[in-house]
Amino acid sequence: MLSCTVYRFGDFFPSPSAVFCVYVQIDNMHACQEVGDLSDSIVSGEEDNGGFIISNKNINNEINGNWVASSSNSIHEARLKAKAKRRLRKNSSRDSGRGDSLSDNGDVVRGTSVAPTSPKSKLLDRKSRLGKGRGLPKKGGAGGKGVWGRSGEVYEPEAVDERDPNYDEDQENCVYETVVPPLDERDFEKTVTPIVQEYFEHGDTNEVAELLAELNLGPMRSVVPSLAVALALEAKASHRELTSRLLADLCGPVLSHSDMEKSFDKLLRELPDLVLDTPGAAQLVGQFIARAVSDQILSKTYIEGYKGKVDCEYARAALDRAAVLLKMSMGGLRIDSQWGTGGGQQPVIQLIKEMNLLLKEYILSGDSKEAERCLRDLEVPHFHHEFVYEAIVMVLESNGEKTFKMVLQLLKSLSVSSIITVDQMRRGYQRVYMDIAEINIDVPRAYFILEQFVDKSFGMGIIDVKLRDLCPCR
Repeated sequence: MLSCTVYRFGDFFPSPSAVFCVYVQIDNMHACQEVGDLSDSIVSGEEDNGGFIISNKNINNEINGNWVASSSNSIHEARLKAKAKRRLRKNSSRDSGRGDSLSDNGDVVRGTSVAPTSPKSKLLDRKSRLGKGRGLPKKGGAGGKGVWGRSGEVYEPEAVDERDPNYDEDQENCVYETVVPPLDERDFEKTVTPIVQEYFEHGDTNEVAELLAELNLGPMRSVVPSLAVALALEAKASHRELTSRLLADLCGPVLSHSDMEKSFDKLLRELPDLVLDTPGAAQLVGQFIARAVSDQILSKTYIEGYKGKVDCEYARAALDRAAVLLKMSMGGLRIDSQWGTGGGQQPVIQLIKEMNLLLKEYILSGDSKEAERCLRDLEVPHFHHEFVYEAIVMVLESNGEKTFKMVLQLLKSLSVSSIITVDQMRRGYQRVYMDIAEINIDVPRAYFILEQFVDKSFGMGIIDVKLRDLCPCR
């Protein structure tokens, strides 16, 4: 009786190919018929539980493309060698020498295990991928994209190679400097005008000299004084005084005497145009010329050089005005104070004297418009409370009604025209209230006169009711 059992060869022996055998048992005899063999050879073995034996005698086996006939031990050794070679071929060239290898007798030598690396780490790796060298970074770590050199490396100037085909001997003697282009007429006015206008605010001549020294004025250097004078003609008297000081300080460090003479020559030629904007330009330019001669900016023979050579009436008027002022200076007139000192640059004592003179002149003339103009020309709106104080004290010290009425009219006019503000008016009255005790020592009727004056001031709308109620009484 026949019995047929089908087994899979891989269940007993680890073979990469599928081998199926049909085992037929006839009269306690075992036979094996090979059904298929794809790549590897059939090996013999014993089943521990099945009780059958597989024979592989006289069967040819293929190892690495060569058909050999061997025993089970030789086949097993050949298979291990082939497996080891396949593992070596899978390793990368950079890992060669560190992984597994074969010895001369075919034994597998275990090396140091290499941790698997990701593709990203391979891209960022700077080690050589050619399988050569000692595996060190390229160029000592100074190579690669975006690398400027080894960390901590200091670059020094390289010596010029005279054998370089691009070497130029003239480059050895080259000196590189920053060149500022000279200013033309349009850029000159746009650049220098703000400097002069700002100087009218701060009055620092050193700052102007530093700013002009940074510019390349070129041929426009001689136009600086004429531009400053032209701007001062339309400004206040204090600005004209500042302009005269600026010209005196610029002559020498920044501008030469010839530049000053050329500038004033230009002013005399442009006087017909300046008179259209400033009717008194001829007289003012004459005063600038006289002040320049007094400050030794212009030579004393500058005016004499124009005698008989001037056709313009405005230029003749300016030169005549300068000649008259210079003659008066010989008699004791100080030309350096002809413009006056404006604003906070003038001492307080001098301001008080000028205000007293202004009040006395008004009492004599009675011209309130002239008094308003003189007070405005002092350019001290923050010091007008002193004018109110001096005016009230003058009323207290006077004996007649004339001064009383005229001062009231003047204060009323100044209050209406807003030349004296409400705050300055209030501060002037409050200062009199504080000093009335001392004033009463010299003027016994000071309290009585002050009460009358305050009542009249409130009636004319000069002060308010609160200020009136603060008036002290005996």
